[in-house]
Amino acid sequence: MNLPNKLTMLRVLLVPVFMVFAALGRIGTADYNPTMHLLAGIVFAAASFTDFLDGYLARKFHLVTDFGKFMDPLADKCLTTAALIYMVVDGLCSPVVLAIVLFREFAVAGVRMIAAESGTVIAANMWGKVKTVLQMLTVIFYYIFPFFMGPTDIMVFGLITQVLCWLIAAVTLLSGGIYLWQNRVCFMQAK
Repeated sequence: MNLPNKLTMLRVLLVPVFMVFAALGRIGTADYNPTMHLLAGIVFAAASFTDFLDGYLARKFHLVTDFGKFMDPLADKCLTTAALIYMVVDGLCSPVVLAIVLFREFAVAGVRMIAAESGTVIAANMWGKVKTVLQMLTVIFYYIFPFFMGPTDIMVFGLITQVLCWLIAAVTLLSGGIYLWQNRVCFMQAK
């Protein structure tokens, strides 16, 4: 297993670590723990950085593998979906946003399964990467910013978070539509 693939697997292993800190943060409750919430953000940011780093290393040193093409987007989905679920539970992200993200991921996974039957591996496109970066930046904002805000900043924080979540929904719909259109041949070849 090459270094980029090891970084991808590290991201997968960081998902449950992030989830523990996110669960202990409990933002919006009387039990809010700013340190745990911040640690969730730091773990998420570190995991997100591995996404950039593994892709950079794989391209620079020609270490792109079918395993990486499959695992890298899966690791991203596990990480960002877990974060969005906690944001929905915290009440600052609409369940509709989460549903749009999940529907898009299921559709993309279906196309990839159909393509795999013919021996084709479909890598993420540019719009999928834009969607992932936006999701990651939104989550990092959500988990890190509250540690530094004052009591009067809560309304602004909530508004910015909700706007970012709806922006995620819009970009997710756009990227999913483009992905399905670009790979429509898979549907035509499916038996």
